[in-house]
Amino acid sequence: MSGITPTSSSSRYVVGHTVERAESAVRAEELIRETITRNGIVPETVHADRGTSMTSKKVSQLLIDLGVTRSHSRPKTSNDNPYSEAHFKTTKYMSDYPERFDSLAHAREWFDAFIAYYDHEYRHSGIGWHTPASVHFGTAEEVRDQRAVTLAEAYARHPERFGRRPRPPRIPRQAWINDPAKRREPAPQTS
Repeated sequence: MSGITPTSSSSRYVVGHTVERAESAVRAEELIRETITRNGIVPETVHADRGTSMTSKKVSQLLIDLGVTRSHSRPKTSNDNPYSEAHFKTTKYMSDYPERFDSLAHAREWFDAFIAYYDHEYRHSGIGWHTPASVHFGTAEEVRDQRAVTLAEAYARHPERFGRRPRPPRIPRQAWINDPAKRREPAPQTS
């Protein structure tokens, strides 16, 4: 399976995906082009592994032509794309994930259903327990406001049930693979 998820927002919404029999530079380039056309947005950056499809001349040239910055994982560094790794883990831990797919059509059918579930029903702790679609399409703030009203009413009725006034979690505005704000500065050298 190949997928494209946004890197410029924190929604985790899958904007495009495909399931193919084998990797192909031609199909990777088509998927990126189709996804950009369907969504009407050219991303600032595309981060990918160092597989032959994503490092191919065909994909590289498309991204150069579109003015998209190319970013690739470091060799033998599996956590360089934690969003993809987390997505694959979520996929594999689904209760109905098949031990094996009977056919390419079966795999495509399962992944189409999974992506629809993941985007529109699956609630992420990292995005304030919202669905990726809610964050991606801008309805999360409205949902968060409704949750705040419900929590305030619950607190007003039974404050003894709470250690403090409850508030819905914040919705992150940015997503980072390596957040510069969280990098530790090296300790000063003493002589």
